[in-house]
Amino acid sequence: MSDSPIYTPLDRELPRVTRFAFGLGQVAEGLKNFGFSLFVLFYYNSVLGLSGSLCGVAIGIAMVFDAVSDPFMGSISDNHRSKWGRRHPFMVAAAVPLAVFFFCLFSPPAGLESTGLFLWLTVFAVLTRLMMTVYHVPHIALGAELTANFAERTRIVATRQIFGYVAAFVSAAVGFGYFFADERGGRMNPEAYAPFALFMSALMVLTVLASAWWTRDQIPFLPISRAEAFKGSVVRRVMAEASSAFGNRSFRKLFTGVLALYVLVGSETALALYVYEFFWSLSSREILLLSLVYPVGLVVGALFTARLHEVWDKCPTLILGTIGWSLCQFFPIVGRLLDVMPENGTTALIVSLVFVRFLQGALVQQGYASFSSMMGDITDEHELATGRRQEGVFFGVVSFSGKAASGLGSFIAGVALDLISWPAGLGIATEAVAIPAETIRNLGIVYGPLFGIFAVIAPFAYRGYSLNRERHRLVLEALKVGPEPSPEVSNSTRF
Repeated sequence: MSDSPIYTPLDRELPRVTRFAFGLGQVAEGLKNFGFSLFVLFYYNSVLGLSGSLCGVAIGIAMVFDAVSDPFMGSISDNHRSKWGRRHPFMVAAAVPLAVFFFCLFSPPAGLESTGLFLWLTVFAVLTRLMMTVYHVPHIALGAELTANFAERTRIVATRQIFGYVAAFVSAAVGFGYFFADERGGRMNPEAYAPFALFMSALMVLTVLASAWWTRDQIPFLPISRAEAFKGSVVRRVMAEASSAFGNRSFRKLFTGVLALYVLVGSETALALYVYEFFWSLSSREILLLSLVYPVGLVVGALFTARLHEVWDKCPTLILGTIGWSLCQFFPIVGRLLDVMPENGTTALIVSLVFVRFLQGALVQQGYASFSSMMGDITDEHELATGRRQEGVFFGVVSFSGKAASGLGSFIAGVALDLISWPAGLGIATEAVAIPAETIRNLGIVYGPLFGIFAVIAPFAYRGYSLNRERHRLVLEALKVGPEPSPEVSNSTRF
């Protein structure tokens, strides 16, 4: 290999072991997302007795802190220089703190009152998410710069997401199948959460360090920015880089669509366990089945994404995934509210929910993979216009808005629980009949039709996105010649 600097990702296919090693790094985020989104609100509200509104505020604060840190982490990583590259030092540094803070999140000291629980939840939710940012933003940016190949990027994204789904699969199997099994006290057993968090934390450390170690041989092949950093302080630089990112029309289209979806996803995931437990009256094994079939659908869907990109290109496939996920989310709840779904406790209901959940996973995978792959293409287009490689900033800005919107969704979910007079604490019976039927019905209305409003915005936002396969090919050809870097640059803020 030449000793001259690499400014643009190489147009190449990666060895399978590299794709595997990079994908393995997604396990940590998959574990954190599963534990955080599904259990935190339920644990602090239904098990420990903290009000839904205070839970929503604490989770919202954590997500806002997390979101604000994302573009900063992206900028710091983009401009970092070391013999270990721009991404790997941060991936390694975050591993142990991430695991420790996640464990503490589910291990509050005994005897805390409402204020103490609120502060404990807020502090460790913030720290857990901040450490995930330090790791995850450089990790996903690494994926975009491993290759510029249009199809290989889709394979990289699919591999990363499959590992995330495997993490969700393992979490569900171990969580609902062992730690939260009915014979061990179920989801209402407060003693089950700390051992569950310890298991998850250990897997996080191992997979983060393994991914960083097994991708270190790619560091000499990774690109650096063709232009130098913006002038001024780090804050000013981040603002300038974010503004530069929003100057890209393709990015604006993509950004607007996913913003609406993140509000929906944040609300849906926060209330999912409530709906499983009380609206559908599912047992631990039935919740486990639904939790397992979703990642199976995601993996099956990943097998078709590259082919759909060849036939339809990436943006139409993204729209398919968005609409498909929304319909699968909407119709079972509406069907129950209209009394056309099978009765609770019947095999017919479980079969129906399993089918819909599998289909939802297969469809939404088309959106997940398309979105991440498109972000890599947008980075190339942006480099052609500005001379700067800003994978970290692009993914950081999206993560910033996504987490802020998701935090808003979690806050909405917590407030909604109080508005429908949902009871909190260990006094809640595990039988759905112990809660007023009207309250359970209102839970379904919030979870289905009301949240579904956000789903109709995204497909309209994606219209006009024009960075297709042919346009991307022309971008790569132009990059071989090289753009003129922006004049507004300086060495003063390089790390």
